[in-house]
Amino acid sequence: MSDGDAPDTPVLDTLALMTAASVESCELSPRELMLVRLTALVAVDAPPASYLANTGVAVDVGITLADAQDVLIAAAPIVGTARVVAAAGNIARALGFIIEGLVEAELEAELDELDAELEAEDG
Repeated sequence: MSDGDAPDTPVLDTLALMTAASVESCELSPRELMLVRLTALVAVDAPPASYLANTGVAVDVGITLADAQDVLIAAAPIVGTARVVAAAGNIARALGFIIEGLVEAELEAELDELDAELEAEDG
């Protein structure tokens, strides 16, 4: 660890710097950039974690599930059926991680609310 309690994340930090440099040097709109990045992930047979790392920004710039499907359709003749099917599965797994995290957060919030209600009744 460095900087007190801040976690030491050299790999994530390097990826963030590479992404920032790419964004600064690119004249594509943020939406176009994310479509290109999604296509590149398909082409390299990226794992779910790579899709997950890009999902937040993609959603923020307006990429929809229909856009992701269009990317898969457009890439299919170039990268092949196997890569497109693998990408669809990896995207689904990445979305599953997001949904699982949201459900866990919602359950935690509900438990915290119940705990507060019980404490209020006891106090």
